[in-house]
Amino acid sequence: MKRFCLFCLCLLCLSVWGASAQVVEKVLDIFGADSLSNSKVAVTADSDSVHLSTVKKELAAARLNEANLRMEIEQMKLAAYTADSVKLASQRRRIDSLRHETRGVPVVVDGDTLFYFYAKRGGHTPQQRAENVANDITALGKRFNLKPDSVYIETSDIVTDVMYDNKVLVSFTDQDGLWESCTRDQLAAKNRLVIIEKLKVMKEEHGLMQLFKRIGYFVLVIVGQFLLFWGTNWLFRKLKLRIMRLEKTRLKPFSIQGYELLDTRKQVKLLIFLANLVRYAFMFLQLLLTVPLLFSIFPQTKNLAYRLLSYIWNPVKSILTGILDYLPNLFTIFVIYMAIKYLVRFFRYLAEEVQSERLKLSGFYPDWAMPTYHIVRFLLYAFMIAMIYPYLPGSNSGVFQGISVFVGLIVSLGSSTVIGNIIAGLVITYMRPFKIGDRIKLNDTMGNVVEKTPLVTRIRTPKNEVVTIPNSFVMSSHTVNFSQSAREYGLIIHSEVSIGYDVPWRVVNKLLIEAALNTPGVVDDPRPFVLSTSLSDWYPVYQVNAYIKDADRLADIYSALHQNIQDRFNEEGVEIMSPHYMAVRDGNASTIPPKEGADKEG
Repeated sequence: MKRFCLFCLCLLCLSVWGASAQVVEKVLDIFGADSLSNSKVAVTADSDSVHLSTVKKELAAARLNEANLRMEIEQMKLAAYTADSVKLASQRRRIDSLRHETRGVPVVVDGDTLFYFYAKRGGHTPQQRAENVANDITALGKRFNLKPDSVYIETSDIVTDVMYDNKVLVSFTDQDGLWESCTRDQLAAKNRLVIIEKLKVMKEEHGLMQLFKRIGYFVLVIVGQFLLFWGTNWLFRKLKLRIMRLEKTRLKPFSIQGYELLDTRKQVKLLIFLANLVRYAFMFLQLLLTVPLLFSIFPQTKNLAYRLLSYIWNPVKSILTGILDYLPNLFTIFVIYMAIKYLVRFFRYLAEEVQSERLKLSGFYPDWAMPTYHIVRFLLYAFMIAMIYPYLPGSNSGVFQGISVFVGLIVSLGSSTVIGNIIAGLVITYMRPFKIGDRIKLNDTMGNVVEKTPLVTRIRTPKNEVVTIPNSFVMSSHTVNFSQSAREYGLIIHSEVSIGYDVPWRVVNKLLIEAALNTPGVVDDPRPFVLSTSLSDWYPVYQVNAYIKDADRLADIYSALHQNIQDRFNEEGVEIMSPHYMAVRDGNASTIPPKEGADKEG
């Protein structure tokens, strides 16, 4: 609207200038005619009066037109001013309505806020204007030949500029003045003083004297760092000498169950190595503090110093923040762990009571107590891990979940046999085919059970051979338990002999029973008995059976039984017809060995 009014005013001025030009042209025409009349023949007085009256009329009409045009211009000026006033009032009301909601963009120089921008100018947003002005003032403030009082103001029809040495630092428009409730000239004058004060401060910071001071500080920090390094190395040398003296004074060999793990020389080397680590860590910490300090001395490298310090502080800060944020989850994990821990202790107490038979449960054997406790403990810990898993750091990350799936896949693919043995071990535990220490026979292997694990069973044979058998094989094989029978109702051992038909069976039975009763380990209740198992062509076969209670001595008892049988039959003069042989009774000697006394007499 304002541009349109100015355009109309220009047109009116041109029109007035045109009317004035016509008047001047008429006057020149008259005077031009008069000059020509001097060179020509004189005109009569009547014609001159007619021309003069005509000119006067035209001049009066031109003056009237000029007055009318001036009135129209004044009316248009008044209308334009009225329109501008209305527009200005409207803008002021709009700005007042937005003032409480719109935040200005600060112009920040070296951490100080100088003033604010609210309006755009020339396609630049307030943020861009503030950034450009801050950069210009910062660059100006770092000059060594800066004269802050040389900042001045230039005003045009559109903007008011704050300048220094033909360079515009900041431009203010009428919109900026409206936002600050003043004119742009007033706003420029006020902010000029603010800029001058800031430039004075920056001149003190970036002047030659300040530069010399910073150089002195830089040299002082370098010297101090050198002294710290020298002092650290000196202390380390002293500490190294003291450690080497300890080898012959206070240090003693460190042994575990008779094994000398660390002798004094190794201890000295270890202590020197640890001292070196402490020295290097301390020197590295000194550098971490000194390097940012050196960069912070000069304004040109201050941002780099902050960046270097952020490289050190940000990871530490993130770790500390993560620890603080993780404390509630850590407390939850601790509560879950303590609850499961004491629950496991409770079940262990019950298992020990049942195993020692102080606590008896109907249908629950004492040897089931500890295996059941291990199963319950495994389930409780698995339940604890399932509860704790969501509270672990990184449990929601894809990497953590991928690793968990990968480990589960590897375990599932590679542990089918292991899982089978574990399940077989559990089944064997609750089937109770044998216990630790029982004498058993597993297929062709006979011996005492020395160990039962979730995966294997180990048997020690009478020849002290330890045989390891997978539990899955134990499940698929038949097992003979000698000790269980011996404990409950006595284990029957037996042996067969063949005696000729010439010996009455009652005599044979009597001799076999006497030989069994004289055998150590054979009990007399129940009493041994004899069975006639067959009547062969040349001899009958007798089987002696005896009860024993100690299956671990099975081989010794068998050996003693066989010896007693031979001794008893020899004493009674009865021949044992095994192995098979034929004898013709034509006066040949009997197969009965002579008595020891008779041999000596002979």
